[in-house]
Amino acid sequence: MEPKVSIIMGSTSDLDVMAKAAQLLDEFEIPFEMNALSAHRTPDEVEKFAKSAKDRGVKVIIAGAGMAAHLPGVVAAMTPLPVIGVPIKASLEGFDSILSIVQMPPGIPVATVAVNGAMNAGILAVQMMATGDAELMQKMIQYKESLKQKIVKANKELSEVKYKFKVN
Repeated sequence: MEPKVSIIMGSTSDLDVMAKAAQLLDEFEIPFEMNALSAHRTPDEVEKFAKSAKDRGVKVIIAGAGMAAHLPGVVAAMTPLPVIGVPIKASLEGFDSILSIVQMPPGIPVATVAVNGAMNAGILAVQMMATGDAELMQKMIQYKESLKQKIVKANKELSEVKYKFKVN
């Protein structure tokens, strides 16, 4: 089985955050790979990875990085595939990471989710792939409907909570 999505992170200390993307992809039954690659410590391996991803069947890359957060941009510079950057809250409340990922030069886009937003990165990867896959699109539609139903249920439960001055 070939990976359709590649999840990469600057180091395994990012795994707690990036695992949320993996769990989402598991839920959608999408084959993925997961690797630690550092734009600063293993630049040759990053280049090899980025340049080979398309030929290995990868459709989308999710790249998490903290602090200087160069991994998503470096990978995006070397692949024609869409790259989704996940800024990791490693320092400065993650603001340094988000700026490093979102401030890309023209021609080298990186889609960027919220700080520690790996689950949304997984959802975005599925949505990208679903544009060319009717079955996957139907799964995404069902997933979005399940989110709606959670809120409907929560509001029903809230309606039963009583306070002296609560009017609904």
